[in-house]
Amino acid sequence: MALPPRAMLEPTTLALAAAAGMLGGAMNALAGGGTFATMPALIAIGLPSPIANATSNVALQPGAIASAWTFRDGLAPVGGINIRPLAAITFVAALAGSLLLVVTPTSTFDVIIPWLLLIATLAIAFGKQAAAALARHAAPGPAAMIVAQVLLGVYGGYFGGGVGLMFTAAWGLLAGEPPERLMAPRTLMLAAANAAATIVFIGFGMVRWEACVPMLLGAILGGWLGARLGRVLPPRVIRIWTLLVTVVTTIIFFVRAYA
Repeated sequence: MALPPRAMLEPTTLALAAAAGMLGGAMNALAGGGTFATMPALIAIGLPSPIANATSNVALQPGAIASAWTFRDGLAPVGGINIRPLAAITFVAALAGSLLLVVTPTSTFDVIIPWLLLIATLAIAFGKQAAAALARHAAPGPAAMIVAQVLLGVYGGYFGGGVGLMFTAAWGLLAGEPPERLMAPRTLMLAAANAAATIVFIGFGMVRWEACVPMLLGAILGGWLGARLGRVLPPRVIRIWTLLVTVVTTIIFFVRAYA
């Protein structure tokens, strides 16, 4: 579905894209889930859902890099695995996931989206409890971490919604790491997944640049501000805000797909 060129030049449309990018960049820096802000905005201005998802991924990439740079001093191994192998695994898996999106029809993607959002929402809501329960009954090793990283990388390249939150939940589950210790590695993995998706989506012409550029600029500012807020805001406040946004977005997409 083609987007009318003039609509993208209207100041209100540009402002919506930029504001959604700022919010998405800030959310990714704080806890993840920036796609919950950016993709609905792009769909609202007329982009087909796969194109909106691809454009959103590219727009959020500079913000993810800005956040990762801000948090660079906190990078450390996760679950006994060095950060560089984790980033490499994430990048390669995300390449596969983004190629999968390229061949997914719009109608199929519209049906899948709400379920992907629901998975992310459940991970945010119950990841901490699941991690505590697992810790009482098992002690997952590096192999489980690598498998989880591959799956999350594919998910990040294919959709990306809530993948930062899912990294936090998975690492808490498998490595017993507290969320506040995971801000730096999470933002780096998000940047790695988005980088892989960016290469594929640009290469296959899936990015609508007239919407992407203002959103990208907003995401850079939002990523920088969000990373600074993340240093001072209580983790509980960040979690409640993120969960609220994801729940509302998930409900909207279920209504849109199945009403």
